[in-house]
Amino acid sequence: MPEQPPTPNPYGTPSTDGPEPLRPSQGFVNKIARTLLRTPGLSRLVGKRLLTLHVVGRKSGKTYDVPVAYTEHDGILLIGTALRPWVKNLRGAAPVTASLGGSPRTFDPVVYTDEDDVLRLYAIVAADNHYNAKLNGIGFGPDGTPNKADIYQTWQQGGVVIALTPH
Repeated sequence: MPEQPPTPNPYGTPSTDGPEPLRPSQGFVNKIARTLLRTPGLSRLVGKRLLTLHVVGRKSGKTYDVPVAYTEHDGILLIGTALRPWVKNLRGAAPVTASLGGSPRTFDPVVYTDEDDVLRLYAIVAADNHYNAKLNGIGFGPDGTPNKADIYQTWQQGGVVIALTPH
């Protein structure tokens, strides 16, 4: 069966080409970020925007330490990202641990994939963290708000938002 073309963007023409692809150096950058996030003193500085998510593989049982940018909003942590393989390991009611410049804490994750939730929550993430927005192909309008056509495009290309609620 031929692949269906993407649905036209109901919010207009995006201002970007979409999320940036992972760079070949991303593994090295993640290794540095994990080291900085484990270093006393530095972890509190670096951890103002980054946390280490400790994700257990659903098949392997292996723990993966994934550094990700986050936004704190209404007592929960929001992570805007593409639907990467590690995201699939955040399943059902299984809690997850994350380190935010200190000892790991336990959270209940929810992965939002539907259009309305992703558009609403990604707007919060993008407004708080412009660098994360840039990496995820989200520009800003003249009034400084995230471009809704860009957020829609990011969602169409596999963007999700993960909400972590403290246990």
